[in-house]
Amino acid sequence: MKRVWLANLRASTGKMQKDVADSAGISQPAYSSIEAGTKNPTVETAKRIAAVLGFDWTMFFEEPSSGDSA
Repeated sequence: MKRVWLANLRASTGKMQKDVADSAGISQPAYSSIEAGTKNPTVETAKRIAAVLGFDWTMFFEEPSSGDSA
């Protein structure tokens, strides 16, 4: 399920997927798959992405709300 909240958060910071991926130490395709919801991040990767974008890393592992799929 697409992580719309993640894409919106990234966009609100003015960062491109590659910017977040580089800062988090992962590839852009890996980040894209996480944002698209086709792959789940490891806890370590979730923490690094969250640190880059400034949110609580546990959001990756919470139940999605109805607004998360679009």
